Amino acid sequence: MALQLAIISRMLTIVDRLKAPGCHVPTNDFVEYVNRSMSVRGYDEVSRRTIERDIAAIRELFGIDISNDKNGYYIREWDTFKQERYEQLLMNFDLLNALAQDTHLDSYVLAEHHRPLHSEWLPYLISAIRYSHPVKFHYTLPRQNGKVVEKNVHPYYLKESNQRWYLLAYDDEILKTFGVDRINNLEVKDNETFKRRELGDMQAYFKDCYGIWNDPCTPVEDVELKYDELDGRFLKSCPLHHSQQVLADTEDEFRIKVRLRITNDFVMELLSRSRSLEVISSLHLRERIRKIYEEALQRNQ
Repeated sequence: MALQLAIISRMLTIVDRLKAPGCHVPTNDFVEYVNRSMSVRGYDEVSRRTIERDIAAIRELFGIDISNDKNGYYIREWDTFKQERYEQLLMNFDLLNALAQDTHLDSYVLAEHHRPLHSEWLPYLISAIRYSHPVKFHYTLPRQNGKVVEKNVHPYYLKESNQRWYLLAYDDEILKTFGVDRINNLEVKDNETFKRRELGDMQAYFKDCYGIWNDPCTPVEDVELKYDELDGRFLKSCPLHHSQQVLADTEDEFRIKVRLRITNDFVMELLSRSRSLEVISSLHLRERIRKIYEEALQRNQ
């Protein structure tokens, strides 16, 4: 895993250095920059040949075409969509690299006790998605006492939510979500391909949801929430949802409105900051939160 993290971190470093429009970096300066950046992360120096292999992998996985001429290295085509997808997918890899035990940063960085499981699957899933290869894996079902089932699916997207990665894939005719940390024994069927369906704008598809899944059967609603001034400070710096609108911001209250589908993920997020929470609307959400509080009180009396 450490080797894969090193490769991914170099890929991120390479694109970060070249992503400015019209940027050319002289060859020697470029190789020196990559090695200096990797040294900071605790990795050994690599040759230009190794960097060329990384560039080939970037081209294969992300479609970002990096070339080299008399003026140095540059990105031949820099599409905004590719840039966003690349940075979204690799930013977490860079964080994992920084916190990996073999970087010796544990002497001055206090990481969480748990670390994401099986993040090594991500490069393979990205490649399978890009080239429309089916994948097979064993999947653990926590709600069924850890039962393990075999899945053969058509992978479409990777989505990050609450520091976890999820695979969106067609299982037969249904688009489903699979937690990457629950995937084992992944096999990419690189001798097979499937015809990819046109799903439209997936960013827009998720805009009304909180968390990983957007259930079309759940209506989009306006939700009004009231907090005290202290919780309001946190919600101003880190909004609950992109639709958040501030209705009142005083010493007595911080009141917001969000528009989304009320899912389990959203309810769990509300409970995480429930110290001063008052649900103004909708009424069925208010009742749902009240029942959770009531049951918790009974359990903990």
